[in-house]
Amino acid sequence: MRVIDDSGAQLGIMSSSEALRMAQDRGLDLVEVNPKAEPPVCKVMDYGKFKYEEKKKANDQRKRQTTVEIKEVKVRPKTDDHDLETKVKHIKRFLEEGNKAKITVRFRGREVTHPEKGREVVDEIIKALEGLIVVEQNPLMEGKAMTALIAAKPGAFKKVVPAENAAPLPADDDDDDDDDDE
Repeated sequence: MRVIDDSGAQLGIMSSSEALRMAQDRGLDLVEVNPKAEPPVCKVMDYGKFKYEEKKKANDQRKRQTTVEIKEVKVRPKTDDHDLETKVKHIKRFLEEGNKAKITVRFRGREVTHPEKGREVVDEIIKALEGLIVVEQNPLMEGKAMTALIAAKPGAFKKVVPAENAAPLPADDDDDDDDDDE
């Protein structure tokens, strides 16, 4: 087997017993890194330290990844203009937080016979957000509901810093307020 030492230097081809004895003399482990190679490749290393560093890297990557949620906004075909403005503000807030927004138009009773009214509501919302969004799924009828999926355009919104990551406010060292009793 081909053996590599803990610093990365090639030690050459040797028998497994000889490589194992060399690893034990250094107080390290002999780990097979590529068993399919001809001859197999083994490395002399501290396996416990290696596993610890791998776990640390995985945790660090998990910490850095962001999860995108889909926030839903429900409207009706007869939703008033002012209410739509409020829903648009909610959608903007969701997009600023880095989430996607799902617009759902619910039809009740005979409203379902006029899906164009629901389409007009969705188009009105999309028009209000023009330039800030990308329509990922065009309005689609599913039973008694019409749904559309939108996401923020890259760079359209500034990234909002969560409150726990924000810089702390400087402490107020003024002792003049309530120390008049002394």
